Amino acid sequence: MYWLELAGEEDAFAAREAAVAATGVELLAPGIARAGSVGGRDADGRVSPIRRLAYTRAAHEAIARTDADLDAAAAALDAAPLDRAGTVAVRARNVRNTADVSTSAAERELGGVLVDRGFEVDLDDPDHVLRALFAAGERDDHEAVPGADGGDAAVCALGWVAVEAARDFAPKPTDRPFFQPGSMAPADARAYVNLAGAAPGRTVLDPMCGTGGLPLEAGIVGSDAVACDAQAKMVRGTRENLREYVGVDSGDSDGSAPDWHVARGDATDLPLRDDAVDGVAFDAPYGRQSKIARHELADLVGGALAEAARVAPRAVVVADRDWRREARAAGWTVDAAFERRVHRSLTRHVLVLDRE
Repeated sequence: MYWLELAGEEDAFAAREAAVAATGVELLAPGIARAGSVGGRDADGRVSPIRRLAYTRAAHEAIARTDADLDAAAAALDAAPLDRAGTVAVRARNVRNTADVSTSAAERELGGVLVDRGFEVDLDDPDHVLRALFAAGERDDHEAVPGADGGDAAVCALGWVAVEAARDFAPKPTDRPFFQPGSMAPADARAYVNLAGAAPGRTVLDPMCGTGGLPLEAGIVGSDAVACDAQAKMVRGTRENLREYVGVDSGDSDGSAPDWHVARGDATDLPLRDDAVDGVAFDAPYGRQSKIARHELADLVGGALAEAARVAPRAVVVADRDWRREARAAGWTVDAAFERRVHRSLTRHVLVLDRE
């Protein structure tokens, strides 16, 4: 069993993303989830899938779980079997400052328990790090995420740090070679392509790529990427960004980087065969902001959803409104739906879709 330390402020969404890299993910308390396993390395022998996640900080091999109380945590650690040898350090975290506990006191107390059990402490370069996660408060409430029931929780999760997320996102949009206002934050783009199935050996399509934030994050985690946009300047800009942060395109690749291809095209009439890709992720136009040639917005999104269902078994759609009705009409089932507040005037609606 593993404890997952979640990032961000939306635990249900973070737990749902974590489920692409771990089994049996269940929310326990604010910022903490449980997982049955977190996988080893990718099929190509590279990094653990946990390292690709946007909204998980780390996975910890479980030692014990108690109430969010230091005395209870120390007693549990003293009684737990510890199958480790070598030097240790204790790192405590009061998740979002929700628990009534001092992290420095927790580190001293739990470190003392480990010393009494024969371990040597090395704060600079330990062989093993014990993480103590303290959290208290209400869990998120979301029907698609186990444990997200809105109930009260007070938890201390003790575990050995097993793997930490790389958080190797592309630079923020304003620092890239090509930028346009309204570009998506890198962590969000990473989470959405992860939910669409991005991973080494898979191919992810963005049929409305804009400045390329989604295919960029797909490429960084090792996926092949296919992207298109109706505007020529977006196609040129996406190519520029991909060359900068992923590598040369597929026509010139030496095999050391993921393949990618960007073309000008219509999301409602893709030049791809059936089941050509493993997943689709796109940020649908926001009606008040985007220039939409040839299509009414509803026709554009509905057509794009139908094409996505033709070329892939899974999709993630991000928009400024709820497109569930159009998704179901296009042959999708809604696996999960999230509302994610960006700022006062924008809430993103996120649909995670499976083909019927």
